[in-house]
Amino acid sequence: MVASRRPLTRAFTLIEMLLVMVVLAMLLTLSVPRYFSSLDKSRDVVLAENLRVTRIGIDRFFADRGRYPESLEELVEAKYLSALPWDPVLESQTNWVLVAPPSGESGRVADLRSAAPGSGKSGKPYADY
Repeated sequence: MVASRRPLTRAFTLIEMLLVMVVLAMLLTLSVPRYFSSLDKSRDVVLAENLRVTRIGIDRFFADRGRYPESLEELVEAKYLSALPWDPVLESQTNWVLVAPPSGESGRVADLRSAAPGSGKSGKPYADY
């Protein structure tokens, strides 16, 4: 009698699978906090850049027309901005604090600030960006 031989197939053992899972868990504990930290930092950078670009648009509008815009929509309609600015902290285009121009100047928007509560990664309040 000849014993039948099955071909040997190699599979992962439970120990090998557990070891891989432990290594992956260790890598995730190192990378996930850095990922979320970088997301917060990028929100701050985007907010500052959106405010900077919008303020430049307001200044150019004032320089060209001799008055401040009545609304942010007027800046978009006049092509000083391609779209309403996005507040990445509040995830909105409409929650801005509009700062009125000095007395004696016409228009309603001389500056804008974020309405987001709290502070950014640097400790600077969002309203002061």
